Amino acid sequence: MIFSKNCRIELLEHEHYDDIYSLYSNKSVRTYLGGVPEKNEIDASFKRMLSSPIPNTFFYITLKATKEFIGLVSIDEYHEKEIYELSYQFLPQYWGKGYAFEVLSEVRDYGIYRLKLTHLVAETQTANIASCRLLEKLGMQKIKELERFGQTQAVYELRGNLFYKDLERKETEIC
Repeated sequence: MIFSKNCRIELLEHEHYDDIYSLYSNKSVRTYLGGVPEKNEIDASFKRMLSSPIPNTFFYITLKATKEFIGLVSIDEYHEKEIYELSYQFLPQYWGKGYAFEVLSEVRDYGIYRLKLTHLVAETQTANIASCRLLEKLGMQKIKELERFGQTQAVYELRGNLFYKDLERKETEIC
């Protein structure tokens, strides 16, 4: 389990199904994710999340203070295998409050330091300006645009060695 300032970040479990179903069936959440999937597709996705081998990792996110479910964050195989993607979905009532950045910073670091991944990518629709800004704030750089699912997607990346250099620079600036 990981804690950020305001959130609890725990591994996804069977008992989280109802919350994940509510997330996947939320039209606002799914606006830039291809729409709301059918129930059988949500069920299949949930089963896949629970059975995926490490380094595929799915995190159930709650607020520390109230234990309210707010979202799902994952590190899992990208479309091109052997590359891992940082993905996230948060319920709309928690957007714009800084929770996504807070949680994704912790999960990004978990991927680099605990899972020893040297490369993370993230993909979002270019129309999702808030998500593009979030990825840039996390230190990811846009490397390309492509057409997928009938929409223009931006692909961002973070290479571990670049991240380590940024940390070294910050440590040097502090001294």
